[in-house]
Amino acid sequence: MNPSRPFILRPVATTLLMAAVFLAGALAYRLLPVSALPQVDYPTIQVLTFYPGASPDVMASSVTAPLERQFGQMPGLNQMTSTSSSGSSLITLQFSLDLSLDVAEQEVQAAINAALTLLPRDLPTPPVYSKVNPADTPILSLGLTSTTLPLPTVEDLADTRLAQKIAELPGVGLVSISGGQRPA
Repeated sequence: MNPSRPFILRPVATTLLMAAVFLAGALAYRLLPVSALPQVDYPTIQVLTFYPGASPDVMASSVTAPLERQFGQMPGLNQMTSTSSSGSSLITLQFSLDLSLDVAEQEVQAAINAALTLLPRDLPTPPVYSKVNPADTPILSLGLTSTTLPLPTVEDLADTRLAQKIAELPGVGLVSISGGQRPA
């Protein structure tokens, strides 16, 4: 028996069957998720340290370097980048995909605790870390100005009231404030 014989004998049924296969394929094609870049959340943690009044060279040698030495000993660390600027240091740690972000967070906290004795004694606050996704872009950026209030007051209001309220919203991962003037 020839497998194509029933299709030759029934051309209308064959046409309807092919139309059904085409429609099912077109419908399935529209439901396929297509992405130019795959949705991969890299376990990434940023460590931020403030040391008011320190130059970038002092930040690099006395804050960033000791932290980098401790972070470099962590297993599963794929990439480490750092930026030292005047009064602040930012270290970005990217871990391998098979490492859980919670485990990486515990390792970072342990490394920070181990590095505390190597950091300057007059450091106002210990380094702060936060989980980040490098593929995420800011959802909302606000610019605040005032013609009646001085800039330090505007920054204080943004820090104490606005940022706190935004951080309480569900789904908000990180609220950061930049610019402005802090009183000495």
